[in-house]
Order: sequence, then structure tokens, then C-alpha cells
Amino acid sequence: MNHKRLKIGLALLTVLATATVAKADPCKAIPDRGPMPSFLHRGAHFSGPVVYVGDGDSLCVAVGQGSANWVEIRLEDFYAPELHSHNGPAAKAALEKIAMGRSAECVANHQSYDRVVAACRIGGRSIGDLLRAAGTIEGGNGYGPGKQ
Repeated sequence: MNHKRLKIGLALLTVLATATVAKADPCKAIPDRGPMPSFLHRGAHFSGPVVYVGDGDSLCVAVGQGSANWVEIRLEDFYAPELHSHNGPAAKAALEKIAMGRSAECVANHQSYDRVVAACRIGGRSIGDLLRAAGTIEGGNGYGPGKQ
């Protein structure tokens, strides 16, 4: 009986862990390990609707159908507070309001983990400028004097 409970418990834990990983990173165009796809080389232009916002300075742009074609982007020109910090949830909400469902035009810079650092525009304006115009506070990792 205990052996059967252990098996059920482990199966449930596996399912929950898998669901958490999928929810945490639904954008799969860039592998967790390995190089970026060649279409995202430095200077590459790509565009599509914003389909996911992870925090105040990261989002996913769909360049095709399905999450395998969702490119995770770290905005090049805005340093939002970390999501777990006091202003983090407000920064995420601001980015969702500005970008979710709208078409973003981006230019790739370099890979950072499983995402591309890129300059992105909506309606011809930089997303970073749109966030600042909305009063979103900067102050995350990488933000400091001369990095505005």
C-alpha cells in the first residue's frame, strides 16, 4: 500500500513540476541550452504579436504558430524592477497594458540565457520609451548611472 502511494505521489509531483516549468517559460523559439536560431542573429529584424509578458522587461513575440515560435525577449532599453520586488508587479502590469496583443517590431542584439536582448517598437515607438512615458519605475538588474 505504501509503495503504491509513493508511486502516485511521485507521479503527481512530476506532473506539477512539469506544469510549473511550462508556465514559467512558455516561449520556446530559443532553446534552454545551446545557440540561438540563426534567424535571430545580431541585427536580425523580426516582428509579431506580443503573446506573453514575463515581468516588467521581458516578453514573448510570436513569429509563427505555437510556442515553439515564440521568441523570448529581454528589452534592451528598459531595466524594470525585479518581479519579486516592491515595484515588480506594477512594472509587469504596465508592460502587459502597453504590449500584450499588439504587434512588436524588434531588432536582435545578443543572446542572454534562453532569450534574445532586443530593441522593440510598438507603433513606431520604443517599448522602453512607452514604459517611461507611462510612469513605470526603472531599477532592475543592470540599471545604474549612465544606463538610462
